Amino acid sequence: MKQYRKKVKEPKLAMGQKRSRLIANIIIYTLLGIMSVVWIIPFVCLLFESLRCESAGLAGYVIPKQWGFDNYIKLLSDSDMIVKFRRWYLNTFVTAVFTAVFQTIFVLAMSYTLSRLRFKGRKFLMNFMLILGMFPGFLSMILLYKVMSWAGLVGGPEQWYLLFFQGSVPGLVIVYCASSGMGYYVSKGYFDTIPRSLDEAARVDGANRFQVFYKVIIPLSKPIVIYTILTAFMGPWGDFMFASYVSTKSKFAYNVAAGLREITQATSIGTRYTMFCAGGVLVAIPVTTLFMFLQRYYVEGVTGGAVKG
Repeated sequence: MKQYRKKVKEPKLAMGQKRSRLIANIIIYTLLGIMSVVWIIPFVCLLFESLRCESAGLAGYVIPKQWGFDNYIKLLSDSDMIVKFRRWYLNTFVTAVFTAVFQTIFVLAMSYTLSRLRFKGRKFLMNFMLILGMFPGFLSMILLYKVMSWAGLVGGPEQWYLLFFQGSVPGLVIVYCASSGMGYYVSKGYFDTIPRSLDEAARVDGANRFQVFYKVIIPLSKPIVIYTILTAFMGPWGDFMFASYVSTKSKFAYNVAAGLREITQATSIGTRYTMFCAGGVLVAIPVTTLFMFLQRYYVEGVTGGAVKG
């Protein structure tokens, strides 16, 4: 016997309600459009300045009179004795990649442990990490610098690891990853939404904890994995305070943020401002590209992990 589904009709809105909703939508979209324009104007100006060829210093106009890629060529050629952009870019890229890999492993392992296992002191550990996360990281900068200096990880030109790594990469990766497990909140919330019956079924089939985590949970957690990778990559990529603090011994050890600040010193901004703008555009390319291709997973990871665990 065939079953027919009744179509649920939406209640008709009165003329006054339709008009009010239309006015509200117009106001909302107008405000959003204005905010988008205000937000994107600085980036457009930065792009225009990077393509300006007639003057290398500050100018009182936005649209260049002469267009070209001279600033990018000068920046990437490393012909300047002060500007070593390729070295800074490589330092930042290597740091961000290694940090993204290790942070993702630590965060997901910690999140799975707190989500699935029940052990003595679990609640205390979660609350303790939550309290520690409330303190700003720069409070420990002096102590961290002392420890890293004793270990030879502050990026001086004489350091042994420059044969294998660039600049202050090892020290920065260690610091960025050391406390990354405390950022378990979003990932744990996502793991809590995955039924425990899957874990139990895998354990019955003979899988150990690691196999359950690697072969069952991770394939079902693609959005949160990508979200964790993106956030871990963006941290070192845009860090200025700590990266410049631990690389004071050598300009070769700078990351991109610290290096671009060196370009804009009072003694050089009149001749290198357009190079600084070109560097800003090149810095934005990797993160922008990642977000364009992985935006859907990023949103799913945030919304999927925003549950009470």
